[in-house]
Amino acid sequence: MSTQAGHPTILIPGPVEFDDAVLQAMAHPSESHVGAPFVNVFGETLSLLRQLFIASDPASQPLVLSGSGTLGWDVVASNLAEPGDDVLVLHTGYFADSFADCFKTYGVNAFQLKAPIGSGPSLSKIEEELRSKKYRIITITHTDTSTGVLSDIKAVSEIVHRVSPDTLVVVDGVCSVGCEEIQFDAWGIDVVLTASQKAIGAPAGLCIMMLSGRAVKTSEARKAPPGSYFASLKNWLPIMRNYEAKKPSYFATPSPQLVRALHTSLQQIFRAPLSVRFETHKAVSRKVKSAIESLGLRQLANTPADQANGMTAIYLPEGITSPDLLPKLLAKGVVMAGGLHREIAAKYFRFGHMGVSVMNEGLGHIDKALAALKEALAEAGYQKAQA
Repeated sequence: MSTQAGHPTILIPGPVEFDDAVLQAMAHPSESHVGAPFVNVFGETLSLLRQLFIASDPASQPLVLSGSGTLGWDVVASNLAEPGDDVLVLHTGYFADSFADCFKTYGVNAFQLKAPIGSGPSLSKIEEELRSKKYRIITITHTDTSTGVLSDIKAVSEIVHRVSPDTLVVVDGVCSVGCEEIQFDAWGIDVVLTASQKAIGAPAGLCIMMLSGRAVKTSEARKAPPGSYFASLKNWLPIMRNYEAKKPSYFATPSPQLVRALHTSLQQIFRAPLSVRFETHKAVSRKVKSAIESLGLRQLANTPADQANGMTAIYLPEGITSPDLLPKLLAKGVVMAGGLHREIAAKYFRFGHMGVSVMNEGLGHIDKALAALKEALAEAGYQKAQA
């Protein structure tokens, strides 16, 4: 049970519900960002992030910056690519379009490899494209929040290292870190960027990244200065190294209350092995997707291999719109999200199932949401077609 004030249950693909202890961590009194108590918490937080990403190489570096996950795109585009470089963006939905736009802002040539809605580019197409020209970076959206499509980052990384070993492997893990398996070192990943408010289970406001030693060296060896001041790794890397060593340091003021909340959520995550966390998210995802199927509804993600474990994107029944459905869900105390993909935004809705709502079954969030969805659809006039 939760001690929080009554509120609708938030089951969108982020922000997610908070555990009570995470919320309470936000109420910590104001403190110095270079004082020993905070510096120690920040250092422990960075060490816990190494465990979350399964990254033990001392040459790699975790970062926690004040900002949204989108800031991670700017860090990548302004530090790891230079104007005129070619980068390959694997497209599985809305967020590939946006990442490509970010690269273009910094004068980087972003080529998108697209696939039909509900799937991602095939491994053979990816290999073919990597052989066609030299790419500085390849980006993979692990779970695209707009479609619920899950990419096989391990398989893609293997192809990159075999076919184009100088290409940096960059993973947008905003909607996957904390609910999908990522083995940073073992899979040869160079960057994972994410945010605090999704499966990690902390409030929005922190951009979280893991950089490989190769990514760090790439940023240090660039010919032109970084294209951003705040997002400059030249400015941030010494700060993060000092904080991880529990030494006070300063470039720009961090967010102490948010970092304390992140620290608390990471401590909770490691109360059980990561493998248990990933399997629990898979089990709840199967439960949700089975219930969706039993209602006669269809997912955007075409096959089980393409379907994320932290969210489900669901086509609306014929004749029913998001304004028909979502307010009825809210009246039952459940918040889900409308569509986001530009081509079909009005045709589907999204159900987020990650973090504490999955890991604390006693909260009853998932069962409540499934019951509310069935009732709201009926109230909207939906009847399952008879076989």
